[in-house]
Amino acid sequence: MAFTILYPDAKHRSLDVEIEAVGQDVTLVNARKNRFEEIEPGVWQSCDAIVVSRLPIDASVIAHLKRCRIIVRNGVGFDVLDLKGLGEAGIPACNIPDYGTTEVADSAIAMMLAFARGTAAMDAALRTDLSANWTHERNVTARRLRGATFGVIGLGRIGTAAALRARAFGMNVVFYDPLLPGGAELGLGFTRARTLHALLGQADVIDIHTPLNEQTRNMIDAVALAAIKPGAYLINTARGPICDTAALLEGLRSGRLLAVGLDVLPKEPGQAADPLVAAWQANEPWIRGRVLLNPHSAFFSPDAYIDQRTKAVQTAYHYLRDGSLVNCVNSEFLARRR
Repeated sequence: MAFTILYPDAKHRSLDVEIEAVGQDVTLVNARKNRFEEIEPGVWQSCDAIVVSRLPIDASVIAHLKRCRIIVRNGVGFDVLDLKGLGEAGIPACNIPDYGTTEVADSAIAMMLAFARGTAAMDAALRTDLSANWTHERNVTARRLRGATFGVIGLGRIGTAAALRARAFGMNVVFYDPLLPGGAELGLGFTRARTLHALLGQADVIDIHTPLNEQTRNMIDAVALAAIKPGAYLINTARGPICDTAALLEGLRSGRLLAVGLDVLPKEPGQAADPLVAAWQANEPWIRGRVLLNPHSAFFSPDAYIDQRTKAVQTAYHYLRDGSLVNCVNSEFLARRR
């Protein structure tokens, strides 16, 4: 039986990787649109599966899914999916949690190292004036990592990978994850913080690896900033809205935060209206060398990109072909429907 898998908003022009992964007996529709309304209703109605990047799959879309049997978010996060609505419609929603684990963990550690050793800041200073800036003094965030405390918020695949890397640098690892079963810390040799504020109060480096949901949105706000150990680094490679960037900026001004590294922002692409982005762009002496911004690229490497595309289409295809369901993120809502 031939199946039709819709890619409503894929950024790549060709689905050659996907065709190689599942074969020619699947029809792949590459719409390459940015909004639901730009795709003909019949396209939505006739697809057996959807692999989506950033286009929201909400009630307005679900109402048109007459044949769709599975939705796959082409990435780790799934905040663009209406999990409850899809569950009530009997449609499993899945993600791809394992395609960029090493890349994101490496990116978080790279930001930490860039601050600790000042590599990015000193390179930028030398470009400005090679002679005058030939000094270690442009490294304004330097610190010794050995013996420091690496605090992980969210000890899933990526959080664990980052924590293991940090431990290799001689750091003490503490984590906060209310969803992780008791005793997980014993197998890893990490220390568990029972509350978020307990972690913030002892971590020299705060590394965020949580999904975006109602519990984590604006989790790092002014109240959380007040609990942070003075002089800490904060690194977020998870989701932008987890952090209130205005609070981060005040944390930098006060010295509560020594450095901030962000691969994600509340609104992407970055906007000058964001107070932290504006201060970073102004690059005044007080903030210079203390902020690193990346364009939501921590996941990327050529290998990870192939993994992402291959795993996404195979997740949809295997479910259509033989009912094999992996990485389902709305199982609780499917169970209620049953």
